[in-house]
Amino acid sequence: MELLTALGLSVPAGLNAYIPLLAVALAQQFGWLQLSKPFDVMGEWWMIAIIAVLLVVEIVADKVPAVDHVNDVIQSFIRPAAGGIVAVAAAGSVTDVSPWLLVVAGVLLAGGVHAVKATTRPVVNVTTAGTATPVVSAAEDVGAVALSASAIFAPALVGVLVILFAYLFWRLWRWKRARAAVVG
Repeated sequence: MELLTALGLSVPAGLNAYIPLLAVALAQQFGWLQLSKPFDVMGEWWMIAIIAVLLVVEIVADKVPAVDHVNDVIQSFIRPAAGGIVAVAAAGSVTDVSPWLLVVAGVLLAGGVHAVKATTRPVVNVTTAGTATPVVSAAEDVGAVALSASAIFAPALVGVLVILFAYLFWRLWRWKRARAAVVG
């Protein structure tokens, strides 16, 4: 289960780096997740405050067309790194999997999700003149919260939720593509 939690937290890091980081920090603080050293510092209140401030900045920046693109460029380094960090931190010392393998898997999962997000968001911005940006961003945030919570409290649901969100994003992409074909 620790492996599902670890990898399940990496996926939402590709949407918003700070939601799974905050989820892990709060889970450590409240005893829902046991992080091994040196990652246990994430559960300290001062670290939770820093992550919360960064989360607010990320949420605001991601809702504004054009600013979201600049944010995605900056986050191209942060989101995969956060995926690696939460993967190795959440796995703790209970798993037999190499910590470096967890970091690589977390970076690849978060980086892949981020790549999809960063390449599809400009299309959403252009086809809707930016009006859908806050809605899509809010949906991504809700998805990141749901995936993070399920990774911590019900790791077996992670796979189901990933498939559900992938299906929803695929439907959104098909709808946008069909709409663009009609307009163009």
